[in-house]
Amino acid sequence: MKKVVRVLMYVLLIGALILGNMSITEVSAAAKKSKKIIVIDPGHQKKANLDKEPIGPGSKTKKYKVAGGTSGESSTNLAIAKKLRTELEKRGYQVYMTRTSQDVDISNKERAQYANKKKADAVIHIHCDAGSKSSKGAHTIAPASTKYVSSSVKKKSQKLAKNVINSYCEKTKIKNRGVSKRDDLTGLNWSKVPAIFIECGFLTNKSEKKKLKNGKFQKKMAVGMANGIDDYFGK
Repeated sequence: MKKVVRVLMYVLLIGALILGNMSITEVSAAAKKSKKIIVIDPGHQKKANLDKEPIGPGSKTKKYKVAGGTSGESSTNLAIAKKLRTELEKRGYQVYMTRTSQDVDISNKERAQYANKKKADAVIHIHCDAGSKSSKGAHTIAPASTKYVSSSVKKKSQKLAKNVINSYCEKTKIKNRGVSKRDDLTGLNWSKVPAIFIECGFLTNKSEKKKLKNGKFQKKMAVGMANGIDDYFGK
């Protein structure tokens, strides 16, 4: 069905060209603009940056630019993110990543600003959770209020968070812990576009850790997230 819609879109664009209403350049530009832009942020990086930055515009509260994360998390986040990029590109999305390697130093504020600059239609910050050995499940996080973000960004982010966690858990069969709403995450507070965090599961849970680090299972995770993004855009 999605392919049919894309074909019809191009037929209409070519029709406009034939009728003389648009130039080839304009047709190409229109086709490009029709793609939704997704920015994927693989949380953390190889080395933490413990310098501090404001958690939001005008805030006196500061947090680490990039915390260390759970043991082994940054590389796992990156592996999952790359598979999500592949899946989304297959579906016709225009995808950008805040990082594609471990050896970077990009603060959480800078990651949000990167997505703003790209004028993303949706931002997915990928993380894995930590807790007791028995803790399990996945959840998404969206802005709780308009303290730092606009009412439109808050509303759209909360919708995106709900769509993604439901589809993700449906596909992976990981326990659905629902949507959390917070105002203390730098990556969300600096965002001018819809953005969420997804905590994909617990690396401190032996059985979930095995799944989260398995390449085949990561592809299933990517499909689940992509299904949720499709739902968000009404595809």
